[in-house]
Amino acid sequence: MGDRVEIFEVGPRDGLQNEARRIPTAEKIALVDLLSQAGFRRIEVASFVSPKWVPQMADGAEVLAGITRAEGVSYAALTPNMRGYQRAVAARADEIAIFASASEGFSKANLNATIAESLARFADVAAAAQADGMRMRGYVSCVTNCPFDGPTAPEDVARVVGALREMGAYEVSLGDTIGQGRPERVDAMLERVLEELPAERLAGHFHDTAGRALANVDAALARGLRVFDAAVGGLGGCPYAPGAAGNVATEALDAHLAARGYVTGLNRAVVAKAGRMAQDMRGG
Repeated sequence: MGDRVEIFEVGPRDGLQNEARRIPTAEKIALVDLLSQAGFRRIEVASFVSPKWVPQMADGAEVLAGITRAEGVSYAALTPNMRGYQRAVAARADEIAIFASASEGFSKANLNATIAESLARFADVAAAAQADGMRMRGYVSCVTNCPFDGPTAPEDVARVVGALREMGAYEVSLGDTIGQGRPERVDAMLERVLEELPAERLAGHFHDTAGRALANVDAALARGLRVFDAAVGGLGGCPYAPGAAGNVATEALDAHLAARGYVTGLNRAVVAKAGRMAQDMRGG
């Protein structure tokens, strides 16, 4: 049996957040409930950001209240500030995530703050999570390229990873937000980032804009990473990243990993059904 690789399903949050059609809460709940039967250990379900900025995610509390929670599955929520954190706790999220950028241009566009300012904002959230015993994951955007600043220096990524580590993030997900990364750039970035955090505490988050997501996964696998974010149906994109297409599709990633001899533990038929459901949600 090959090495085990975990796919962290982000479709219900990162996958749906940028869809133009306002998706009914019941459809989101149905998608999460189906994904809960597929064998995922972690599913990102909601984002407690301002509905003014991401209206698609305004019903996060209702989604978390409505899902049928499966034993052994952690249901995660994105929390940009203390208000979001408090709402996530009230909605019984099992873990939370905070998100920073490795590039100043994207940080200002996405968070309306410099990198340093954004990390300072997260300090209270991180402290509260630690006090409450809430698991906290970190995201870093634009780890290879930024739509505003161009190529991202590996040192800049490492600096943010180190800051998230110090705040208590149990894992840091490294995002190629606009999907322009190449395996050689991913490898160079990871070489530096691994000086801050070991591979078992890192995850890869690759968008497939340029069709290189799976090649970038291979580069990360070679560096020892064994967790990857993906979205069923290849849904996703970022409202603050011009030209960003969807996340790598869970179905494609699962098949790719299996072909390389890795084990994900997912039920492929259920994942495929969820992918079709996600695509139907996009089309309305």
